[in-house]
Amino acid sequence: MTNRASNGILLGIASGITLAFVGVALFGEAMIEVEWLGTLFLRALRMIIIPLVMASMIVGITNMGDVRKLGRVGGLTLLYYGLTTGIAVTIGLILVNILQPGAGMDTSTAEIPARVLGRESVGFKDIALSFVSDNIVHSMAEMEILPVIVFSLVLGAVLTTIGERGAPVIAFFVGLNEAIMKMVMLLMFIAPVGVFGLVAGRFARAGDLGQLIGGLGKYMGAVLLGLGIHAIIVLPLILWLLAGRNPFRYALNMGPALLTAFSTASSSATLPLTIECVEEKNQVARRAAYFVLPLGATVNMNGTALYEAVAALFIAQAVGIELGLGQQIVVLLTATLAAIGAAGIPEAGLVTMVIVLRAVDLPLEGVGLILAVDWLLDRFRTTVNVWGDACGAGVIERFLPDP
Repeated sequence: MTNRASNGILLGIASGITLAFVGVALFGEAMIEVEWLGTLFLRALRMIIIPLVMASMIVGITNMGDVRKLGRVGGLTLLYYGLTTGIAVTIGLILVNILQPGAGMDTSTAEIPARVLGRESVGFKDIALSFVSDNIVHSMAEMEILPVIVFSLVLGAVLTTIGERGAPVIAFFVGLNEAIMKMVMLLMFIAPVGVFGLVAGRFARAGDLGQLIGGLGKYMGAVLLGLGIHAIIVLPLILWLLAGRNPFRYALNMGPALLTAFSTASSSATLPLTIECVEEKNQVARRAAYFVLPLGATVNMNGTALYEAVAALFIAQAVGIELGLGQQIVVLLTATLAAIGAAGIPEAGLVTMVIVLRAVDLPLEGVGLILAVDWLLDRFRTTVNVWGDACGAGVIERFLPDP
């Protein structure tokens, strides 16, 4: 991707978001009619996710050469994910204890949302089982990315052990990966229109944001402040100290991916552009980008974990339940582990929330207090998730063994 093309994409997506806000301000709910443009764009992105994940993971693994090196790289990657997610949750817990956003909330109308019903029994056993599929084709059809990643990891590792017989298969996936990245560039031509439809339609459905937010303003402020501290201070500091990279330039080069993440509210849908920005614009080694980013888009959820921790304590404060230090440590551990492991389950964020609330015996009705603004905060936390993945690729590259 040339600088001119990248700048054009960045300007186009930014223009799409700006036009969406202007359109909603002028025409209100009438902008719902353009939502199909965003749906078309999102479907086009999702259409290539499964082949991209498989191809990029296999190419990334086979590029590392000796499969025995994969264990060290995988361990470092998961360590990075765990530490950054734990830091994010800690920031959220500190802020929610200081700001007390749930104090004085009216909980009389809170009830268990329909989407939560039936998920009360979900636990870490279900998360562990989601790593492996009994039908990989079905998992691909259902966009269950976690088992696809596990399958791709094993397949790529095995291909490196069978010598010349594996070479044609590896060459196929290399070619497939190159073709898909070309498709990504073609999709970027319609990105401004798609982003316009996504943002305009969703904000038009929300109606009066001021009235919607209402008493949730302090809660939203706590979440956004925590996400801001993590994204603007913590992750850039890690990127600078461990990878020796200029965080400002690195973030600027990630602009198209970050804006797409905000627009789509999906790390997976943003993955093709994330890989493009990391490898082409930030010059991260392909073997790092193609291994770290697909894995990160599925299991690295810094923003989501921070959000879940803030939400749990907000609900506790709203219903008048005081969580002691021990229980807050349970929230920290649960949110961190669930954010890493729950991504393969449908409605992963909701499942994570249920797991965290159950861990400290908080009422599931509390989820109803925050659903009104969840869709908006989801866009911010997804953007932080993608930024965390991108920083991870830069950090892990520094520790890769020689090919």
